[in-house]
Amino acid sequence: MKEDRRFRDRSLLYTGAWPRDRSDIACVGPRLRPPASRQTETYQFALIALGCALAVRLVAMIVFPLTDTTEARYGEIARLMLETGDWITPYVDYGIPFWAKPPLAFWLEAGAFRLLGVNEFAGRLPSLLATIAGAACLYRYACDFWSRRVGVWALVIFFTCALVYVTAGAILIDPFLAFGTTLSMVSLAATLRNPRSSWRYLLFIGLAVGLLAKGPVAVVLVLGSVSLWATVKGLWPVVWRAVPWIRGALLTAALTLPWYGLAEMKTPGYLHYFLVGEHWMRFTEAGWGGDLYGSAHKQPLGTIWVLWLGAAFPWGFVAAWRLLSRVRTRLGRRVLATAAMETQTAYLLSWALFPMIFFTFAGNILWTYVLPALPAFAVLLAVALADTTGPRRTPWRPIARLVWISPVLLAAAVIVAQIDPSFFNTEKFLVQFYNENRQGPSTLTYVGDRPFSARFYSRGQARLSTIEAVPTGPSASKNSRFIAVPKSRRSVYGKTSVVPPDARFASRRFDLIELAPPSKLAVAGKNRPPVRN
Repeated sequence: MKEDRRFRDRSLLYTGAWPRDRSDIACVGPRLRPPASRQTETYQFALIALGCALAVRLVAMIVFPLTDTTEARYGEIARLMLETGDWITPYVDYGIPFWAKPPLAFWLEAGAFRLLGVNEFAGRLPSLLATIAGAACLYRYACDFWSRRVGVWALVIFFTCALVYVTAGAILIDPFLAFGTTLSMVSLAATLRNPRSSWRYLLFIGLAVGLLAKGPVAVVLVLGSVSLWATVKGLWPVVWRAVPWIRGALLTAALTLPWYGLAEMKTPGYLHYFLVGEHWMRFTEAGWGGDLYGSAHKQPLGTIWVLWLGAAFPWGFVAAWRLLSRVRTRLGRRVLATAAMETQTAYLLSWALFPMIFFTFAGNILWTYVLPALPAFAVLLAVALADTTGPRRTPWRPIARLVWISPVLLAAAVIVAQIDPSFFNTEKFLVQFYNENRQGPSTLTYVGDRPFSARFYSRGQARLSTIEAVPTGPSASKNSRFIAVPKSRRSVYGKTSVVPPDARFASRRFDLIELAPPSKLAVAGKNRPPVRN
């Protein structure tokens, strides 16, 4: 097979808007390489910033409680997988299969629970490792196609984007989808440069990761981005010849189809609900009413672009400022247009824009849908800032200060969670208070609703009951002494109870009431505040 020199010869990859040793998509004139002392200063700052950001993220993973609904739900699903030993079908509750997502994230989280115990850090660790793996691929890509300076900036920008920083330490599905799409896009770029590269099959392994993490949407995002780029650049023949499509497709199928088949055999109806409901109906029907595990997230069309600003914060505003500063002049617009058609810049633009264009037309969206687009955005902005921060240019220090925004905000949230447990939507501290104060055999009963965080922290022991079924007065047994009543219904319970309700602890949504108070109640945890009214 004859290789295309545009991808085989590295020097020809940069014949668009700038040579290989230039990194600014909007710079004109000769490139001024910063002195070695300035480069060292930048690398030292990046290393310190990433280290501090990672340290804050690790502390938050340990001490910040699981909050309802999403993170606590996925944590409970992983806990149930470990408890039941069923590694094929995820369960949202005992006997109730969870058909909304494939099992890759739950496999890894349940495995972490087995190794490290059932706790917040263990459940969140796989997401952090997936994010770090994706960042490593991104760094390798930026260094190979631009420079180490661009790679360092891309790492800093990517990891400190608000959405990346939050999901990197949360029990969520999206970090695994983002890793799969990033691996595929980086592998494809490396394959097009050298079709004999070992990266050529990693493209299909990345697709398999996405299929087992979130489903066919991973294939749509990767192939859609590649199709947009190849069509605009007229490179379909090159893409077709360089990539081992048939063998790669067989590899992806071998890694994914066995589980999909076993899941359908074990719980018939899974494939129809997952493929038709979770993918087609959720995308096309705003406010889709067929969701078995919650509600659809109906938003006006185009809301994904507003969510992008929050997901890319604070760097999205930097990119907007950088772009606006160029489009104001005719020369700037001409340089941007020329740079956008350069092979690798066009590749990044397609990668960053296609997910946004695709979800523009979705009927139900969340801000996490932006995550697969952020790696390419980080490299694009790094390419621009690599020149902005050079000598005789805008000083890099004012921009670099933005690195601290996400870690500082997360640290503040951790402090608030410890000072005021009822501020966040979690039942961790209520369950902990119950465990510290129960005497003898006892059961924690939730009235009306049993949050996922209550199930997780009680290890599945928290029960669910109606307000009428809860025994009161002399009929109350020790096994049902503590009940958690929604604050909105506490007055109703007070009218039906023989013993006046006595709230011993309050979370954000529930008051913990003791039905048959003993003569002396153990003192609450040392660091737990009194009930807030």
